[in-house]
Amino acid sequence: MTDRPSILVPIRVLEGESVPEGVPALLANAHVVLLGYHVIPEQTALGQAQMQFEDRANSRLDEYEELFEDAGATVERRLVFTHDGQRTLDRMTTEHDCLAVLVPNAAGAVDDVLVAIRGAVGIDRLARVVAGVFGPTGATVTLYHVADETETDQDIQTLLDGMTQRLTDLGMEAASVETRIEREQNALDAIVDAADASDAVVMGESDPSLATFVFGMPAAQVADRFLGPVLVVQRETVPEREE
Repeated sequence: MTDRPSILVPIRVLEGESVPEGVPALLANAHVVLLGYHVIPEQTALGQAQMQFEDRANSRLDEYEELFEDAGATVERRLVFTHDGQRTLDRMTTEHDCLAVLVPNAAGAVDDVLVAIRGAVGIDRLARVVAGVFGPTGATVTLYHVADETETDQDIQTLLDGMTQRLTDLGMEAASVETRIEREQNALDAIVDAADASDAVVMGESDPSLATFVFGMPAAQVADRFLGPVLVVQRETVPEREE
């Protein structure tokens, strides 16, 4: 049994966003960092917005926190008024040592999980999220790799075998882990196409284009491509070197 992975769940708490159906059950085995945030115009003082909206925002967060706790998750929460939503997400992820951020689309029963493997970097963090969130559920996990023309079959097999071994080391049953390789398609398009047969997707933040895919597009556009929840595993923060 692995430790509970910390997952950031960002909710634009005063803009009509709420916790979608099925998400608390999805994260029942996680430590949820529930972030209620509200982006305000640059010309509006943060303190002024906080005084005006804090009570209403906290009332909604009370409801959402209870949903996660009733499902079995452990929860800590933050309420932030900000001029820069993306910077707030990045800061909260670092401050709370979150392994992943959830794009909280609605979730049903999760029997099949697609795990996009895009390289060896970050494999340990990816494995900790998959094993921690889905290991206790008995869901089938498909390790999915979109190969480029420079990769050999041996390279790919070594990568996928390493991930499988890490998952079993963390307590998952080897029989619940499958592998699949794609060679003829753009990576993001391939992931979205493959996700159609899955209930949830886990992918690594391996490069800026992926971060842009998740956070740089309106939530409605992400949902148009995949209707289920997406867990984006964050790159490990490299400490700044002291001079």
